[in-house]
Amino acid sequence: QVQLVESGGGLVQAGGSLRLSCAASGRTFSSYIMGWFRQVPGKEREFVAAISWSGGSTYYSDSVKGRFTITRDNAKNTVALQMNNLSSEDTAVYFCAAARLRVGTEKTDYDYWGQGTQVTVSS
Repeated sequence: QVQLVESGGGLVQAGGSLRLSCAASGRTFSSYIMGWFRQVPGKEREFVAAISWSGGSTYYSDSVKGRFTITRDNAKNTVALQMNNLSSEDTAVYFCAAARLRVGTEKTDYDYWGQGTQVTVSS
């Protein structure tokens, strides 16, 4: 099992940047594909980004491509999401997730979840 704890959320003005971080417990972090999802009230949790076991491959939703960057540090058991040029449409609770088997864009592809961190972008 792995436990995930997100940090770095907050309030930022449109056009600004935030960096989210997710710390994972356990000694097998490098065996998990890591992803970020986000959710606003009344809507489904949506895929944002994912990164392969080694960090060599990354995947993004069309809505964040070119603005967000996902990275991981297997030595520190962390995954980060650098978010630039934020807009009000990025306001959501952001969740870190871990998958054992494959990279996916559906929430059902992921086995473990953090509790989320709120990102609010003011216009």
